[in-house]
Amino acid sequence: MEIKHLQYFLEVTRLGSFTQAANHLYITQPAISRIIKSLEEEVGFPLFIRSRKQLILTEAGRVLFEHAKQFDQQYKAMHYELEQMQQLNKGHIRIGLPSITNSFFFSHLIAAFHEEYPEITFQLEEDGSKRIEEQVLEDSLDFGVVVFPTIHDEFHYYSFLKEGLKVIVPSTHELADKQQIRVNDLKHESFIMFNKDFSLRDSIVTACQNAGFEPRIISETSQLDFIEEMVASNVGITLLPESTSTELTNDVKAITVENPTVVWDLALIWKRNRQLPEVMKEFIRFAKEKLMHKE
Repeated sequence: MEIKHLQYFLEVTRLGSFTQAANHLYITQPAISRIIKSLEEEVGFPLFIRSRKQLILTEAGRVLFEHAKQFDQQYKAMHYELEQMQQLNKGHIRIGLPSITNSFFFSHLIAAFHEEYPEITFQLEEDGSKRIEEQVLEDSLDFGVVVFPTIHDEFHYYSFLKEGLKVIVPSTHELADKQQIRVNDLKHESFIMFNKDFSLRDSIVTACQNAGFEPRIISETSQLDFIEEMVASNVGITLLPESTSTELTNDVKAITVENPTVVWDLALIWKRNRQLPEVMKEFIRFAKEKLMHKE
């Protein structure tokens, strides 16, 4: 008993007509009649009571109908699962990463995912959080790592890293020996900042304003190395996430910020109303499992 013959039988039952079923299935009426007759011979009972107005299932027809529905559902479920497995073995994922982040944690995530799904390829783009958000909205990126909260509500997100910012000063700076510092202590300093594409800049400006002053910004850039070099050369100071500050040279000093603590919250985002392929759904599940959310 072939699954396709059972599907033809289901279609005849659904439409109540050999002619309509044949038209819908794009086969001839004699062909579908022969298939139904072969099923009747195989089960040993007639399947329909035939009349001019309608087809009515016999008792044997109702039994076959109930089982055929289950066979058809299982057959379709099997094909769907096999298709999903094929999709998980192929695909390309585009991710935006802010250039300010310590990429160590994310490179480990991608390496672990690649080990499990070696045919998946990745495209990584470095930019500021604001520009990354725009590219996810424009569908030129599939995922983005951004400073949370975002300015958009069109995203699903998973927040996975929360840490404080540290003040970065030259090793010869008068504040370099301090273990902790208040934001208000920086009101007379010159600031080296990331440009306006970076949400970190907004966080620093807001923290300074809340402390009662406007930061004096003397240079802006998109390059972390340039900021570090400018600070080491005693041109100004900056604030960076704790994880990023651990990779800096000995020419600068990282100092904990208190009163208030300036928090930096990273999240993985993806477009809310986008229909995601299975490989991207699996990447989200994988990322949530592997990325540790630090409070």
